[in-house]
Amino acid sequence: MSKLTIADEAGRRRTFAIIAHPDAGKTTLTEHILLAGGAVRAAGAVKARGDNRRARSDWMKIEKERGISVTASVMTFEHAGKMFNLLDTPGHEDFSEDTYRTLTAADCAIMVLDAAKGIEPQTLKLFEVCRLRNIPIITFINKLDREAQDPMALLDEVASRLQLDPAPIWWPAGSGNRLRGLVEVGTGRFQPYAKKTAGSSDDTRHPEALPLTEAAQYFEQGEQDEITEAIELVEAGYSQFDRQSFLEGHLTPVLWGSALRHFGIEDLLRAIGEWAPAPKVMAARKESPPETRNAPAPEAIEVEPGSSEVTGFVFKVQANMDPNHRDRIAMFRMASGSFKRGMKLKVQNTGKQLSVNAPIMFFASDRELAEEAYAGDVIGIPNHGVLRVGDSLSESGLIRFAGLPNFAPEILQRVRVKDPLKAKHLQKALVGLAEEGVTQLFRPEIGADFIVGAVGQLQFEVMADRLGEEYGLDVVFEPSPYAEARWVGGDKADLEDFAGKYRPQMAFDIDQNPVFLAKSSWETGYVGERFPKVTFSKTLERG
Repeated sequence: MSKLTIADEAGRRRTFAIIAHPDAGKTTLTEHILLAGGAVRAAGAVKARGDNRRARSDWMKIEKERGISVTASVMTFEHAGKMFNLLDTPGHEDFSEDTYRTLTAADCAIMVLDAAKGIEPQTLKLFEVCRLRNIPIITFINKLDREAQDPMALLDEVASRLQLDPAPIWWPAGSGNRLRGLVEVGTGRFQPYAKKTAGSSDDTRHPEALPLTEAAQYFEQGEQDEITEAIELVEAGYSQFDRQSFLEGHLTPVLWGSALRHFGIEDLLRAIGEWAPAPKVMAARKESPPETRNAPAPEAIEVEPGSSEVTGFVFKVQANMDPNHRDRIAMFRMASGSFKRGMKLKVQNTGKQLSVNAPIMFFASDRELAEEAYAGDVIGIPNHGVLRVGDSLSESGLIRFAGLPNFAPEILQRVRVKDPLKAKHLQKALVGLAEEGVTQLFRPEIGADFIVGAVGQLQFEVMADRLGEEYGLDVVFEPSPYAEARWVGGDKADLEDFAGKYRPQMAFDIDQNPVFLAKSSWETGYVGERFPKVTFSKTLERG
């Protein structure tokens, strides 16, 4: 049992997400942060062998085969008196919805840039999401062990394309084969870089830091003078780090290193611990569950992390993490209170009560029972279909946080199972995956085939892989006649009039919301003009 107050326990939490373009080294960085934090003894991609060589945070079969992350994973570890909740997100744009939902649970983001490529398209999209949610960003420029762009050009790109004021904390002395180390801006402390010995399977440890003036042995002729001049220019030309400006989203501290070579990682972890914000006050509504008689009007409130009532929301549902058990775990981000195992929590939008007897603290695919948790922590709640993405939970059942958005899919396909006797089994599996948010599922009012919607083609491949691996279903995806899906809303009479005229193109999502399936974007516009009292929405709030 903790001797600290609820507010003090919340104050030592750091919940952060790692965002990057695919192949910027995000998952490798995740592994090495865990290594620096003492959570693992060997990072998956560096020192282990065989199956262990793959990243610990990538646990799905398809992730291991392709070397990409396709689902967000959560890792919790304690280091230097603070509790870190690391949210690893998929970098691939086909899984941007999963990333968006994960960012709703983060208080800070680590933006990973490839030192050779700078800001890439997906980085830009993820940054915009962070800006919308006012999430402060720490920038880590990775892969210094390879040839890189000019450091000043990289910082100018951050300033011009992201409208963020970069504040370099360290400055690189070279890159690739000419990488000598990093110099701390302001103090002149030099961290030497040790090259990997050719043919060695083990990494060479990097030497201890020392003043730049005493580091001549690490430089070739003229290099020490060059980096000294560069540091003078950097100190005169760039902003100094200001934590308040960082928390307000105007400034980003910039750190450098190589995740693969475990260089610059301890400094990044220290920066997260010192600068990343503790859990924030969250806006919510005090609202009775639906169908409550004589319910008072909803009231806007603010939930303090140190308040006594346990509150929070589900930002992700993951099924079959353990293939030996048909498990289904809701990832619950706590907003306030002191959670104890065995507590009873109520779901606001259904009024159902849950006894949380086996809550889980995650370490990628490994897990252990959570005896207690505080604001900022992410715990897994095993359940059988009771919890959905966007659900709000609290002891009173009256606290409702803003729901998480569903985005209209960009590709719509029909799905059928090759063995017709397994059609019912397919329906159950599709609903399960749709509740996780892997894809979206639409059930047409007329016809038996399900329509599956996704942001990108890779989602269908992941879905087929999981249906085969986890449910034993051999499925076929076929082109559907529809190009767009839009949620429809409006007065009951207007909706019924519209649905009557377009019955063959009407469907329902898994929450029974009416959906219009259009054959083209032109048709969406045409129908919108014909029925001005009906709304056609690209997004829908879940929860």
